[in-house]
Amino acid sequence: MRTTTVSSREFNQDASGAKKAAAKGPVFITYRGRSSHVLLTIEEYERMKGKQPSIAELLAMPGAEDIEFEIPSRHERVRHVDLS
Repeated sequence: MRTTTVSSREFNQDASGAKKAAAKGPVFITYRGRSSHVLLTIEEYERMKGKQPSIAELLAMPGAEDIEFEIPSRHERVRHVDLS
């Protein structure tokens, strides 16, 4: 995996080049000499993030109808904050 670093000005002038470089590894975008963003392919992002099931997928799982779920009453959810 190759790492590439470009300035924000270079990125603005050649975004397609940065996207091509991201296919080979992360592209660090700098602002005033300091890294500020990282460009990744969606595949690499998904790999790093890990596949998380959606709420719809979780509810569609076999046995999901047997899960007990209690919503606290409105009075239990109130938190008093002292702003003094």
